[in-house]
Amino acid sequence: MSRDASTLDAVLDNPRVWRGRQQARLAPGLPTGYPELDRHLPGGGWPLEALTEILVEDYGIGELELLMPALASLCTRPSPADAAAGEEPGWIAWVAPPFQPYPPALEAWRIDLSRLLIVRPRDAREVLWSAEQAWSSGTCAAVLLWPERLDDQTSRRLQLAAEKGRSWAIAFRPSHARREPSVAALRLALSPGADGTALSILKNRGGRPAVLDSFFRPGGR
Repeated sequence: MSRDASTLDAVLDNPRVWRGRQQARLAPGLPTGYPELDRHLPGGGWPLEALTEILVEDYGIGELELLMPALASLCTRPSPADAAAGEEPGWIAWVAPPFQPYPPALEAWRIDLSRLLIVRPRDAREVLWSAEQAWSSGTCAAVLLWPERLDDQTSRRLQLAAEKGRSWAIAFRPSHARREPSVAALRLALSPGADGTALSILKNRGGRPAVLDSFFRPGGR
């Protein structure tokens, strides 16, 4: 991305800058299950039809627990494409997770395992292709992605796929990616601490950055 484009993105993401169709873009979000976080998000929850990035220092510090209340709620409502046809709730796809999901833990969070898809592509290129297809399909309520890397061009393509499929799009990235530009509507960073996991809102389209110290304790529900 050029310096001029990066500067323009920064200006347009400023909440004090009014943009046409802003009301349409800031549609109601998907409640996170954490009222304190919802208060900081313009739509009152996770932005739908948009890319959310979650940056972590290491896996297993609560990044999945952060998503579980919202994922559980999606298990009871159809995806946009399925709703029109009167079908059951949409799929929740996990693309290239770096671990084996533990079914009892997911069931404890009321995740319907029959709606869960685990996709393990053969290489990094297939990882991104699989996520793009899942997001654009219109049959996935949410798609979680663990990419090896995510450049600006690919991020934009994935954002368009999420808009097309009207899906909740989440990408997990390492903490050093915060130095890279991003088209994500929401960018969070999680870091462990002695009193719990801290959550930083690095980018919040239509809202403001914030730091929530000791936001929650993983496994403390």
